[in-house]
Amino acid sequence: MKFRKDINGLRAIAVIAVVLFHFNPAWLPGGFAGVDVFFVISGFLMTGIIFRGIEQNNFSLIRFYFARANRIIPALAALSLVLLAFGWFYLTPLDYKALGKHVAGSMSFISNMLYWRESGYFDAASLEKWLLHTWSLSVEWQFYIIYPIILIAAKKFFSEKSIKPIILIGTALSFMLCVIVTYSDPSAAYYLLPIRAWEMLMGGVAYLYPLALSVRNKKAVERVGFALIISSYFFVSSTTPWPGYLALLPVLGSFLIIQSQRNDSFITGNLVFQKIGLWSYSIYLWHWPLVVAISYFSLGEKLVYPGMLLSIMLGWASYQYIEKIKFNNSFTHFSSYLTSKPIYLGLITCLLGGTLYYHYNVQLKSIDNLGDYHMAGRDNGYCFGTPGAEAADEDYLNCQIGLKNKPANVLLFGDSFAGHFEPLLDIVGNNEQIAIDAITTNSCYPAFSKNFNGHSSHLGYEQCMMNREYVQKNIEQYDVVFISARWDSFLGDWATSPDEVLDMVAEITSKNITVVYLPNPTVYKRNVGDDYISHLMGGPELDQESFSVEEYRLAYTKKIENRLEKLASRNKNFIFINKEKFFPNHLIAKAPSKIPYSADGAHISILAAKQLEKNFTNSENYEDLKNIFNSFSYRYQTSTTN
Repeated sequence: MKFRKDINGLRAIAVIAVVLFHFNPAWLPGGFAGVDVFFVISGFLMTGIIFRGIEQNNFSLIRFYFARANRIIPALAALSLVLLAFGWFYLTPLDYKALGKHVAGSMSFISNMLYWRESGYFDAASLEKWLLHTWSLSVEWQFYIIYPIILIAAKKFFSEKSIKPIILIGTALSFMLCVIVTYSDPSAAYYLLPIRAWEMLMGGVAYLYPLALSVRNKKAVERVGFALIISSYFFVSSTTPWPGYLALLPVLGSFLIIQSQRNDSFITGNLVFQKIGLWSYSIYLWHWPLVVAISYFSLGEKLVYPGMLLSIMLGWASYQYIEKIKFNNSFTHFSSYLTSKPIYLGLITCLLGGTLYYHYNVQLKSIDNLGDYHMAGRDNGYCFGTPGAEAADEDYLNCQIGLKNKPANVLLFGDSFAGHFEPLLDIVGNNEQIAIDAITTNSCYPAFSKNFNGHSSHLGYEQCMMNREYVQKNIEQYDVVFISARWDSFLGDWATSPDEVLDMVAEITSKNITVVYLPNPTVYKRNVGDDYISHLMGGPELDQESFSVEEYRLAYTKKIENRLEKLASRNKNFIFINKEKFFPNHLIAKAPSKIPYSADGAHISILAAKQLEKNFTNSENYEDLKNIFNSFSYRYQTSTTN
């Protein structure tokens, strides 16, 4: 197959979009769809290589794998080794541990599975993962492994002519699976091969079913394809369920550009796109760590433009001095495969990353009471949780803290910013001899509305609606309801309103039920809890930078809490706990060292929640609550005696 300038230019269209999106999503909201373009290109090229080999009866599966290794591993290993060297000097121990794990995952081409498993509610933000972008390389590599095996097996039972419709059927089935899973399990849909396979298979369809087009029609088809790709870049965004059916835009667009076969096109054949296309793999590799560095070290937006320029320069250098190295691909006998340098390079880099991860993991496990530095949740004996991929679970409605052997007259209701107070209320419940129902799941702020801080496909949506329906239906069985919510999350793409919470407070207090608001902790830019654990592992002590905040988020939270405080001043059944008295500073008082309240930069730790119980019970509002607790505790004792 001759060199396709149009495909090379299509690579440039893909990588430019990805780079622009990552450096500033506002420039190209759907630029992440460039990865989908890459998938189609890979499917087209790999199908061509495999089918030509099968047709000529000279296809070697091992040689195919080693050719892919020669193409992918050297530049990826070089990036990984540079990051490991850089991280040794500049990353905290916990971040370096994560980097070691991700290097091992990337070099073994399972990073998509790792990131899928890490895509839970409290996992590190994407801008803390230096090799997050390698998930797409892992998907492609897994496709390279499985696809030729399936085709070789099919060849034994079917004619070459019959295999083509089988690929069409596989493409359709994978697409249907993609649409379904995108809405039922978005993280799996984004990261896993079975859901992404149809995009690469579409490239295969383009190879197997080439269109016979006139010169005039080729131009028209190319323009339609280009329009579809560009529309995906501008009219979808990170809030769009993806890949889903909307991924048809970049996929069909790429399919049509490939089918148009316009090697003389100005769109794809211009000099700039040809050069960027040649360097696209290396540009893709190097740009993301630069994006992470700007965020991780708070370097500011002023470095975005230099960062993009440096991405291109590093991409050129990586292409020129690494990708262009001609590794041996002529293997005459089995032992000659043992001379493959990229394989050894990949294995050494993978083992180095895995060894570092294991070393820091052992060191981490040696820390006393490590669990107390994390947030309360189901995995450490409390009630807060993140629903899994299955349907909503009624078990989240039947979890108690405090005393657990009698009906509850107290309720804790809300999202994770309510759930992290469970250790505090657990102590209160045991001290006051009361049972407390805790109905807290992720992103489910306390309200009786149908709105949600996320898309309805979010795993927590169905659970949240179940939580709210249950609380609204059974609210009169409670004398006291504790609530809290993360207000700065209302600033996100979903634009939910705090008025829903205030309306719920008014509805509950009108029934002569006491509502208590527990205040938001300060949310920091960094993962303060991890910084502290890193200090325990030999890293530096917490510094002022650890406690830096995004002022607009802090101001918004203050604005909402001012509204709640005013409501409490005119509603005798609503108690507002003052943040300044509740959280007197960033650090736990009288601690042996500088232990932060924060478990992860936002939520408080179990240790902090237990410490805050003293602040809560010493507050001016607690006597009123104690009287209420005593009254229904007396009622319960009387009813059980009778």
